[in-house]
Amino acid sequence: MLLTLATPLASCRGRASADTAADAAVPAQTAVAATQPFVHVVRAIGTVTPRPGHFAELSAPGPTRVARILAAAGDRVAAGDTLVEFERAPFDAAAQSAAAALQAAQRSYTRAARLVQAGILPQKDSDQAATELAQAQAAAVTARRAQQLATLRAPLAGVVTRMTAVLGAAVDANQSLVQVADPAALDVVFNVSAAEAAEIRAGDSVAFDSLGAGVVTSVAAAVDSVSRAVAVRTRLKRSERVLRIGESVLGRIVTAIVPQTITVPVAALVPASDGEGFRVFVVDSAGIAHARPVIVGGRTEAVAQIVSGVVAGEVVVTTGAYGVADGARIARTAR
Repeated sequence: MLLTLATPLASCRGRASADTAADAAVPAQTAVAATQPFVHVVRAIGTVTPRPGHFAELSAPGPTRVARILAAAGDRVAAGDTLVEFERAPFDAAAQSAAAALQAAQRSYTRAARLVQAGILPQKDSDQAATELAQAQAAAVTARRAQQLATLRAPLAGVVTRMTAVLGAAVDANQSLVQVADPAALDVVFNVSAAEAAEIRAGDSVAFDSLGAGVVTSVAAAVDSVSRAVAVRTRLKRSERVLRIGESVLGRIVTAIVPQTITVPVAALVPASDGEGFRVFVVDSAGIAHARPVIVGGRTEAVAQIVSGVVAGEVVVTTGAYGVADGARIARTAR
């Protein structure tokens, strides 16, 4: 009877041990480390901006009032078209006064030079008259230029992107009134970190979401003091739709292409226990997971380039890797 009872008890213990071992297995998905090309990409959000030399911002030449407005935001203009006219009286008066002062300074210099040559006046009087003549010439040029700018004209062909002038309003030289841009000459400027900028070179290719392909034209040499970012200017080869100044664009800048390298799914990367770098769990033939530190060369949304730590053909834990401990038994689940 004792033997008869012992047999079922042993059977129960065996089943309990098997159930415990099965419960100890960690469910997770796995993948095989593969050898394939890897593209190093910098992802960033850029802003559409006018190209240098194809954008103008205009203001009054001095304190005055707006007399006429001949264009509105959105209007297409040609180079030389009149945009805004100011009250001309102050500028005309200043130009006449400067012209009269120039004539007087010219006469004074001529007289002083003649008297110095005759020995009547010292040389310093002639030098002083020459200085006053130069100052009068500069003042006359400035006054004539202000007189010309009493009428704001488009310096380039394009579209009026901003018009803030108000009829009859007082304005000054520090107040921007009109902006004109060439819509056919727009760039996309990305702001990236200094580390990312170190990988980017002029000529690198760029892929824009829903816009097409482009190329990097320049990388700023300095870090912006406010944003602490580096500006990367890019140019579309041909836009698939009309761009708008100020709109945001997502782009991927290709910095390098490695023909053959080891890659694993990004989900396989787990932060190292000390917080420095990454590790992966490599599954052996017995289904046991072993934590192994790796050096990551780059990563995309799907895969990571492994510089060292894993060889092609090894099986790594992917989905569920964060719940795995070193030495755990892996129960592979369907994807």
